[in-house]
Amino acid sequence: MVSLYALSYRPLLLALVIVSTILLACNAESKKKHTYEVGEDIPFYVNNIHPYSNPTETYEYYSLPFCPPKGGLVYKKSKLGERIEGDKAVLSDYKLPFVQDVKNAKLCDHTINREQIKKFHKAISQYYYFEMIYDDLSLFGFIGTVETLYPDGRNGLESAPSIFGGRLVEGGGTNIYYLFKHLDFHIEYNGNQVIKINVTSDKVQELKDEESATITFTYSATWTKTDFPFERRRELYTDDFFSGEIHWLSIMNSVVLVILLTGFLAIIIMRVLKADYSRYARAEEEEDDQEDYGWKLIHGDVFRFPPHKNLFSSFLGIGAQFMCIIVTILFTALFGAYYPNNGGNMYTSAIVLYALTSAVSGFIGARMYKQLNGERWAWNIILTATLFGGPFFLSFAFVNSVAIYYKVTVSLPFLTILEVLAIWAFVGFPLTVLGGIGGRRVAGTFEAPCRTKNFPREIHPIQWYRRLPFQMIMAGFLPFSAIYIELFYIYSSVWGHATYTLYHILFLVFIILNIVTACITIALTYFQLSMEDHRWWWPAFINGGSTGIFIYAYSIFYYFYRSRMSGLLQASFYFSYMLCICYFFFILLGTVGFSSSLVFVRRIYRNLKSE
Repeated sequence: MVSLYALSYRPLLLALVIVSTILLACNAESKKKHTYEVGEDIPFYVNNIHPYSNPTETYEYYSLPFCPPKGGLVYKKSKLGERIEGDKAVLSDYKLPFVQDVKNAKLCDHTINREQIKKFHKAISQYYYFEMIYDDLSLFGFIGTVETLYPDGRNGLESAPSIFGGRLVEGGGTNIYYLFKHLDFHIEYNGNQVIKINVTSDKVQELKDEESATITFTYSATWTKTDFPFERRRELYTDDFFSGEIHWLSIMNSVVLVILLTGFLAIIIMRVLKADYSRYARAEEEEDDQEDYGWKLIHGDVFRFPPHKNLFSSFLGIGAQFMCIIVTILFTALFGAYYPNNGGNMYTSAIVLYALTSAVSGFIGARMYKQLNGERWAWNIILTATLFGGPFFLSFAFVNSVAIYYKVTVSLPFLTILEVLAIWAFVGFPLTVLGGIGGRRVAGTFEAPCRTKNFPREIHPIQWYRRLPFQMIMAGFLPFSAIYIELFYIYSSVWGHATYTLYHILFLVFIILNIVTACITIALTYFQLSMEDHRWWWPAFINGGSTGIFIYAYSIFYYFYRSRMSGLLQASFYFSYMLCICYFFFILLGTVGFSSSLVFVRRIYRNLKSE
């Protein structure tokens, strides 16, 4: 049985190595397409604009009345990940030839009417943020600023209300709107390659509440030589926000916590188990007829299969699949596959990995279902394929409908939706079926060191503070306390403008999360068995996954107290997708909790002499 079990995982490990290699090769940045001659034109794209506080609320750049391209809108060919991110890059009229300075070049003279002025007023009041792309490097900036003038002579750059035009605001101030009409590009190069580009805004023009206004948009470019290598140019775009002293102190705190926790639990559990073994041995020597008690008493029921076997085994299969996805993504990230502003490579990798690792969920789920004497294996495969994908698709349908209503670029077009569904239908689901067939054939019998009795033992009433809801609080709080500071940095990257690149730290935090989850779940399982309650299967899974509930509670706290996100669109995206992510971690950590508890329970009863 052991050799067959190990043999069944060798193809899986080989497949993950192959997939990781393919992802690294596909996500690597090619040098050939980034070499230029002096004076050669490099395409300059303008991407999206959005309110600074709402990163998901993205609109096309020319939804505001900027200078339209003379040749019409020519969209950049986008990859799947870029479409999922909502990128709608358009070729612009900015001309920045390679290693040629540009001085006050005129982009256009543009006349706008009152309605267009009001559009700029609204955008400036919400601090709209633009993204441009040059040689696959992103650069960002604000389109303008607003100044509040007070009757007593004070002034300040404050957020303006969402009412158009300069008018009195709370406190007696008047809002004055300024549009940046000149951009200064600063570009660094090494040999025949672009290394870095950034932009600063200059020369503002006041936008008054009038019938029309004429704006002259201009730009300049300055080239500077550098010795920084092209292969490492993405390092220049890493964010110092994540490398502070507090960040490293939080990591050390988590490491110390996991060492103390695992050491404490190991010592306590080992001492208690040693005492239990000694007590049971003395009882057998002194009085052979003495009735067992404690966790020994339920040796005939502890491996009694749980209710809802189909659902339980499907959860375990999906949890194993999620573990493969996370480990593969983090492993490839360690080698630089997901550099800053990489065109949604991580989204593409997640979709491809979800489809390819569907064989894992089908195999593990069907194998466990067969071992639990399940007979409706076809329904087990269908449930495994849809238990996460179904709720996620419903959430996506709701969010995408809201995005279409608001006409934002993150609304996926119909063809992109069909593309993703085709990947699942023609790759993911067939692999789930094949994995299920393979898992069912190699399943064998469930390995239990104790024989299960024909009739279940009656369970005594349990105190309210020892029941599942209170176990979940303890089981979820400790793992969450080890990662909550890192969650802040991750949220600031996913739902903000920071760029997360410390994947080695993230990998370490993920290991810590799994270790703490396993330790606390084992401890709670032991306490439950000590109370002569043999129904540990589902509680071990739920206790392990309860960290996902704490993560969602933190998501609510972050939205209202740590971010400035607002509006129905942003709230729909945030809470819907965070619910799916927390459901993801509930299944993943639930699988970790049950698997570790299963190893522990088998171990203690294998060492127990029982009739």
